[in-house]
Formats: sequence, C-alpha cells, structure tokens
Amino acid sequence: MKIIVVGCGRVGYVLTEQLNKEGHDVTVIDKDEEKIQRISSSMDVYGISGNGTSHNVQMEAGIKEADLLISVTDSDEINMLCCLIAKKTGNCQTIARIRKPEYYEEVSFLKEELGLSMTINPEMTAAAEMSRLIQYPSALEVETFVKGRVTLIKVAVTENSPLDGLVLRDISKVISNRVLVCIVKRGNDIVIPDGNFKLMAGDGVSLTLPVEESTAFFKKMGIKTSPIKSVMIAGGGTTSYYLAKQLSKTGVQVKIIEEDRALCEQLSEALPNAMVINGSCIDKDLLLSEGIQNIDALAALTPIDEENIMLTLYAKRIADCKTMTKMDKLNFDEVTDDLNLDTVVSVKAITTAYIIRYVRAMQNSYGSNVQTLHRLSEGKVEALEFRITDKAKVVGKTLFDLQLKKNLLICCISREGKIITPSGRDELKPGDGVIVVTTNLGLDDIDDILA
Repeated sequence: MKIIVVGCGRVGYVLTEQLNKEGHDVTVIDKDEEKIQRISSSMDVYGISGNGTSHNVQMEAGIKEADLLISVTDSDEINMLCCLIAKKTGNCQTIARIRKPEYYEEVSFLKEELGLSMTINPEMTAAAEMSRLIQYPSALEVETFVKGRVTLIKVAVTENSPLDGLVLRDISKVISNRVLVCIVKRGNDIVIPDGNFKLMAGDGVSLTLPVEESTAFFKKMGIKTSPIKSVMIAGGGTTSYYLAKQLSKTGVQVKIIEEDRALCEQLSEALPNAMVINGSCIDKDLLLSEGIQNIDALAALTPIDEENIMLTLYAKRIADCKTMTKMDKLNFDEVTDDLNLDTVVSVKAITTAYIIRYVRAMQNSYGSNVQTLHRLSEGKVEALEFRITDKAKVVGKTLFDLQLKKNLLICCISREGKIITPSGRDELKPGDGVIVVTTNLGLDDIDDILA
C-alpha cells in the first residue's frame, strides 16, 4: 500500500521503520529537514521537508494515490488538520494521534466530523495496559483477546516453582489442561516451545488461559495474588493522568509526584481522588517521607528514561512492590533485560502495534482479518487474533494435518462463546476466533500460518 506518515519524531520513526519492513511504499513528511535526511538515508522511504497541513506538500507526497495517511506529530490540532485536508484532497483513509484529554472525551464526534478512520491515544492505551497489569500483581505482561475473555500472561519461573523443570507435555497433569505455554524467553533467546520443551528457573514464560482461571493458576504457582491497594506514580504527564483516573475509579489509592507546580495544580483539580505531591521524583528523602517503602506498586512515568530506571531499581530495593517503567528513548534491551525491571512500557511501541494492526486489516478486508495484535518480547514475537471465514484454506482440517510454519503456535480457539485450548484433533471452522503466537512477523491472514 501507499502510505504517508506525517511527523518524524520517535513514534513516526518507529512506525515508518515497521511499515517499510512490511513492504509498504512509505512517504514521510516533517518540517525538520535533518530528521527527513536521517530517515531517508537509513531506510527505503521518500522524505519531504515541509508542513503536513499544506495542500501543496500533501500533493507532492502523492495524496491522490495514497491508501492511507497517518499523522503522528506532537500536536493534536495539526494531526486532525492533516487528516481533514487529506480526506478532502485524496480518497484515502486517515489515522490521527489525539492525546489531550479534552479532545479525547469528544473523540467520537471528531472522528465523524473529520472523517477519521481511526484515532490513537497512546498515553491512554498505555495507562489501560498498566491498569490491567495491576489486576495481576505478579504478571510481567498481560494482553487480552476475545474481548477480554482470554489472557496472555507473562510470568517469571522461579526456583521451586511448579514450572521449574516441568516438561510442557505434562502441564495438563501438573497445572491445568486449559493452560498453554506459548513463548519462553531464556536469556536473549525467544522460543515458541513444543511439548518436549523443559522449563527452567529464570525463564520468562507467556501462557494463555481463560480469564476465569487466572486466580486459580496463580495460587497453584504459589504466586502473590493479593490486590494492589496503593500506587505511586512518578511524573505528572498525560500517561500519569490517564492511569490515575482509571485507578481512582477502582478504589486504588493514588499518589502522584511531579516537579512542575503548575502541572500539580492542574492534576489536583482534574483528579480529586488522587494525592498530588509537588517535588522531585528522585529526591530520596521525599520518596521516603511519602512512604515509597510501603507501596504496592510504582509507575515510573517521567519523561526521562534513565530517571525511570533508577527510580524503579530504588523502589525494588526498599519495597516489595510491582514496578512499571516507561522507556521510549533508550534502546538497550541487552542491558535492561538484566536489571530486573518487571514491566517496561513503551508508548511508541504501543502506538505502532495498534496502527500496524489496522494496516494489516486494510490489506485483507475480504479475508480473515487481524482482529487483535500484540507485540511481545521487545517486538520479536507477535500474538494475533484472526476471525475465520469460509474461504480460508485452514477450514475443515485438523491442526495435526495443517502444515504450519516453524516457530508458530495456535494457542486458542473461540467458538460460539466457548474457549477451546486446542489439541491436534481440533479443526478450525468458519466464524472461529483463533489466537496465533509466532516469531514470523507480518502475518495478514490466517492462511499465512501455512508453510
């Protein structure tokens, strides 16, 4: 497809990189000529230095022939205007990044009036993911499928855990026949395991199970399941606002620490149920006086990655708490993997995953669409949910008879309200929802799972 991306910041760069890898014809627009030169020299894309809201610039970018325009500048207003001009000038679909709470409360109206195909609010989406994680105190990642009825949960295998030394073919006897291990991260290696794989202490394990069985699973694992009652949020930005708002609704005690006094006053007014502290997030005396040693969870969401890492490590040293660390600038997975950070949150990665899912669905609007897409293990694994049509090649064959690609696992089937943990005897039928986990990136259609 021919895609125009307006905005070449961190989100725009990562999005363009991914779209380019997936074989799309990408044109990038940004006012910063240096950014355009950098992106044009590092990947096979066409760059234009100019204002994305300009009709002439959009014409130069080929808006008349474009299938999709995505505007991800730092300004909501510019993003909406870019999409409006694109809609009036060309015949393409449009996606706008809209982050401000005052706009997002009117997002349905804006979508209709501006003709937007999709809006993405990365900060609110990140907050929703963190809020979901807080429901599972010992989970490192939690992704949902089938409208929230199936979870993909990542946990750490500890010494003396029932999972330590377990051969996966025996998991139904030891744990449950409705639990399926989909991904194992061992050191820097990512494995889509088969039944002969043996788990070891230190592994990071992602597994699927029905939501109603998650509590029983954690108890069987001897994993902490007591609910989180207090959360400290470092930084008072947009993500912090959305997270505090969601947590306050569930009765969680929220404390926000922010250095900017004016921002503190805004947050105090907007979040009457949260306690807002004006001070430095890396002031050790302040943190101790505000009870960091007694919190259940910490969300380190300042704009500075290094600050978030240091704050997380300090909290883990003095408190028995869950930590969530925002990182968007640093890209040193080999180092951060060894730091025991629990959950790392990347707003740019969340944005990219949501838009890529939409793009893949556009490519295959008449086939078995991608319903849900999650990027896992630093983007090395994709978990996708497909809806099966009667035209799919996989219909009517048992899973045992399907010649699947390597490093790919069908881990769940939803059929008429029932959740099925698949075996080789199961077959796929029209109307089924199917969850696939794979290191083969870029699947658009359920038939792409075939070798």
